[in-house]
Amino acid sequence: MTANFLVAKSTVKGTIENAWDCFVNPDHVVNWNFAGDDWHCPKSEATVETGGRFCHTMAAKDGSFSFDFFGNYTAVEPLQALRIVLGDGRKMEVDFKDLGDGKVEVIEQFEPENQNPLELQQQGWQMILNRYAEYASQL
Repeated sequence: MTANFLVAKSTVKGTIENAWDCFVNPDHVVNWNFAGDDWHCPKSEATVETGGRFCHTMAAKDGSFSFDFFGNYTAVEPLQALRIVLGDGRKMEVDFKDLGDGKVEVIEQFEPENQNPLELQQQGWQMILNRYAEYASQL
């Protein structure tokens, strides 16, 4: 990735297989893919293969707002990496690194959008990734 990409990192306790499954499997994604307790992910679909697509609905629990976060997988290396083009054309990479001792580091790198401050974007993505790591570490 280039220097203008934002980065979020988190560590999952458990196997790389569990870390991967919790990240890509819609049955798991709906349990963690939101930044705050007033949001949820009521729907998730994914075909996790090169050329496949994902779509996660993110919504305020009070029903006031929702949107679909979606994109296409340009490369899938199971248990290792995802390369993605988001619905608005931005690029994203996700890497899974087995650290040994039952820990897996997950690193997201993503092109920022132009509507929100960089710090806010990075914080939001980090909050979601932290929620993912907490969820996956409990399984």
